[in-house]
Amino acid sequence: GVVEVCLLHMLKRRAAGFLRTDKVAALFTKVGKTCPIAGDVCKKVQELQQQVESRKNQPSGQEPLKRQGSTTSKTPVLTPQAIKHIWVRTALIEKVLDKIVQYIVDNCSKYYEKEALLADPVCGPILASLLVGPCALEYTKLKTADHYWTDPSADELVQRHRIQGVHGRQDSPSKRPALGIRKRHSSGSTSEDPFAASAREYVESLHQNSRTHLLYGKNNVLVQPKDDLEAIPGYLSLHQSADNLTLKWTPNQLMNGTLGDSE
Repeated sequence: GVVEVCLLHMLKRRAAGFLRTDKVAALFTKVGKTCPIAGDVCKKVQELQQQVESRKNQPSGQEPLKRQGSTTSKTPVLTPQAIKHIWVRTALIEKVLDKIVQYIVDNCSKYYEKEALLADPVCGPILASLLVGPCALEYTKLKTADHYWTDPSADELVQRHRIQGVHGRQDSPSKRPALGIRKRHSSGSTSEDPFAASAREYVESLHQNSRTHLLYGKNNVLVQPKDDLEAIPGYLSLHQSADNLTLKWTPNQLMNGTLGDSE
């Protein structure tokens, strides 16, 4: 989405197309006439769009099963967000987005006004350079809509943690268990403390989500719920989703599964 905003900044009307509503598609199509790499992306996007349309027109339950493979060898399941950004997304997955943006920067006078971001002698090359890193990644396991899960309720998390930790050690209940402790045995195999494993899974289920990014986390942050109560230490975390920022705080006792019947 950010890359698209940069590509559309002060784009010439002739380059964007007078009648086309999808200006990014018009830009890629125009660039593809003189840039072979962009031309290949145009062909792939057209194939993806045809596959998506054929999937929409196919009766439900009639889709044949296919083995998992690359995004180009099977009929993709694209989310509305992926379809919205299909041009930049396809160029990114094909690892050529940086090359296409660099070509546009080198030929910016054809497509952009003088005050455009990509026409700037400093900002344009910087944008192309920043895209080299993302284009070096392998996007072989992209999340789709049916892979998403939502955060369980607090009650469910507490019950799950108590069930998992019921056979764990009961000594030192006030001491917070270390997460992810691995013990090395003489045989060379590794085993994990069941209580520590359940605690780690609990923390991950509470604060990790495929829809959000954990921006910041800090333990032992004191919160005073009421004036007549002592401050309670807990875990504070800041998460970013597509629409907003979320601040979470969970008491250490709840994280340890030692909250008991206290309110």
